[in-house]
Amino acid sequence: MKPIAAFVFCVAAVASLNASASIVTGGTRVIFDGSHQAASLSVENSDKVTNLVQSWVSPAEGSALKKETMIITPPLFRLEAGKKASIRIVRSGMPVPEDRESLLWLNVKGIPATDDSSAGKNTMQIAINSKIKLIYRPVALKGQSPESSANKVVWKPVAGGVQVNNPTPFYMNFSRIEINNHVLSGQYFVAPFSTLNISEGKIPSHGKVTWSLINDYGVKGQDKVSSY
Repeated sequence: MKPIAAFVFCVAAVASLNASASIVTGGTRVIFDGSHQAASLSVENSDKVTNLVQSWVSPAEGSALKKETMIITPPLFRLEAGKKASIRIVRSGMPVPEDRESLLWLNVKGIPATDDSSAGKNTMQIAINSKIKLIYRPVALKGQSPESSANKVVWKPVAGGVQVNNPTPFYMNFSRIEINNHVLSGQYFVAPFSTLNISEGKIPSHGKVTWSLINDYGVKGQDKVSSY
């Protein structure tokens, strides 16, 4: 047996791995209303032991919003088993785009404490990081939503795939994309006033697209049909 293989075998033999997410977030996204100074996200410790909950924001590719735009409070706190709490996201006062939505990633990590029953045992606790969308929606877009502008999305063929053109000020987060009865497996979204090229598998040069968006509540919206 090679040394690396032997090491892997030994680890597998003596360590049990706990890799389930202990901290459950109250949603898959946070829509930050630009008319407010703060937003919140509920979290629950579904574990049997106390967890340290660590939260922070990170930048999203292609978004003009900097991570310093938002402050998380508290950034680190203790949450007892089975208990709930709230994380607040507060604007720092830095300027933000007011003509379109902006995106950051909100990270929530649960760091489990060592259970007394595990003392002396070869166990490995893994901290799981949940990463959800934090979408800032400016005052100018209040009362509107991606669904209300979905009919403006245009699909067209490009070399090796299909292009989605989003001429709206909203992030279009796709729940499902089906092209000529073939459902794409990737998770796709397109930024405001941007395009996205999709080249998953063999996409025909023309066809029918059945697609739906994820709404503000993280739920699949109505199916829409487009041709290209």
